Amino acid sequence: MNAIEESARELVECYRRAGKTCATAESCTGGGAGAAITAVPGASEVFAGGVISYSNAVKRKILGVPGEILEVFGAVSSQCAAKMAEGARKLLGVDAAVSITGIAGPGGGSDQKPVGTVWFGLATADGTGAECCLFEGDRAAVRAQSVEKALSLLKNCSFPAKSNQRT
Repeated sequence: MNAIEESARELVECYRRAGKTCATAESCTGGGAGAAITAVPGASEVFAGGVISYSNAVKRKILGVPGEILEVFGAVSSQCAAKMAEGARKLLGVDAAVSITGIAGPGGGSDQKPVGTVWFGLATADGTGAECCLFEGDRAAVRAQSVEKALSLLKNCSFPAKSNQRT
């Protein structure tokens, strides 16, 4: 079992035990995180779905990312990642949603945002945060590292254990 498969399995088990649900909003990974989660038997108990928002139009129309954010900060930004995660959480009605938006390469990078720059958003009832990583390698490596990081972020959401006590 590789790291992505192991992380996805652990994520599904963690959410199942907690009685929580999750979703994804993906751009540069094209649904890779959702595919990894749904490869785990029993994922339907915890995974509501995902939005592949490869275009800015989908980020705006489906996930509710304001056009001003895309114009001022760009799709690869903390602001966009946060709004993508919030949009997915609201749209899919889940406890937690992760977003991934970045530059997988081989082109598209700049001095400010080189190839391998990936922003992640995580939205829960406790709030929304964003984190940036700079990954090395070719397009496939950047995408795989991005999926692994997104699964880790979702998996590390701290939920209290679901109580099995009867009242």
